[in-house]
This record gives sequence, structure tokens and C-alpha cells, in this order.
Amino acid sequence: MKTILIVEDEASIAELQRDYLEINGYRADIAENGEIGLEKGLAGNYDLILLDLMLPKMSGFEVCRLIREKKDIPILMVTAKREDIDMIRGLGLGADDYIMKPFKPAELVARVKAHLARYERLIGNKAMTNEVNIHGLRIDSDSRRVYLENEEIILTTKEFDLLHFLAIHPNRVFSKDQLFERLWGIDAIGDTQTVTVHIRKLREKIEKDSSNSRYIETVWGAGYRFRSPSEFIKP
Repeated sequence: MKTILIVEDEASIAELQRDYLEINGYRADIAENGEIGLEKGLAGNYDLILLDLMLPKMSGFEVCRLIREKKDIPILMVTAKREDIDMIRGLGLGADDYIMKPFKPAELVARVKAHLARYERLIGNKAMTNEVNIHGLRIDSDSRRVYLENEEIILTTKEFDLLHFLAIHPNRVFSKDQLFERLWGIDAIGDTQTVTVHIRKLREKIEKDSSNSRYIETVWGAGYRFRSPSEFIKP
């Protein structure tokens, strides 16, 4: 039986979530504030976390960031805030999805089922290989080493983190804000120009022609994406 952690300070909403999840065959625990949610989230063996953004004692953003540093289980944010910047911030900190209040219980259960299924598929794929191999570029996540045409490329810690993150999400566009918050953290000193600098340094190291990138593409006005493996296959 899958176990869900509900971090929600409004008792009526938390109990509604728990009731519908239990009806659908899940076990559910409730944490009524951010500090308890963080403690339970790190200590417990949960399969997914439903996390409210506006919490007493510690915000959902901070809880998400700290849990994501230790665990990669799905985090679904529940929020009454409709500003795009809050959604982007939450996703940038590692949340997998969000659902708006007021929500239909059936929609909540459907989202939970979908993300649990997706996570199980990802775990299955990770079990098969700890390497990314794309068109002569090999990224070994266990040893944190990178090879281009079998020659090792020396990267800094953040260069490796950035390259690996983009490579395991091929064809997905990430803005500079999303990359900065995900890899440096929302409280890091600096700004998104840091991302631009690291992308440039990466290209200088892994590209034969850094002005004509094979691997990391700039999507003007949106951000960066790592090219899909299928793009390297000639018809």
C-alpha cells in the first residue's frame, strides 16, 4: 500500500484529502505545519508528498527545497495562489506538479496516481543504467565523470550538476530562473547570470564548436534544452 504525506494546516482540507486517498487504497498521514511536514518527510518512508505552499512555521517552498535535497519522491504542491511566479518557483525547487485550491477530490486522486506511476517508471529506468550516453558524450552519475569520444572532460561540481540535470531531461526547456533555483537553491548568493556563465563554460568543454552547440541548445526567450537523442540519428 502506497503511503502519502499530507502537509496542510487547514484541518478540513487535510482530512478531505486523506479520506479520498484512503477510499482509493492509499495510506495517508497528516502534518499540520511546515516544521512537522519536514520532519516527517525526511524521516518517513513516503511514496509521495502533498504539500501546501502557505504553511505556519515553515513555508511549503522551504519544505520542498529541503526534502528535495535528500529525496527524489514525487512532491505535488497544493496552493490557492495563482501567480505564475509561485508556480515557477515551486517547480524550480523540485516540485513535480501543483494543483489549485479549490480542487475536485477526483482530480487530486488522479494526479496522485499519475505521479506515482510515472515515478515507478523512472525508478525502473534508473535501475537499468547509471550512465547517459548521447552521441559520443558519456555521463557517469556514480563516479561523476564525463567523457567525450572516450576522452575525460574535467568539470567543476556545478558544471557536472548542470550538465547531468539537462541530460536526464532531454528536449525539456528550462529557464535560467528554474535552473538557478533547482541547482543553486532559492537562497543562493548570485543571480541567473551564473547559469549563463556555466552554460558557456560547459559548451567550451564539451562542444567542438561552442558557437554551434550540438548538445545544449539555447531556446531564445525561454531558456536551454538538451537535445533529444533522436536528433542525433540521421534519417
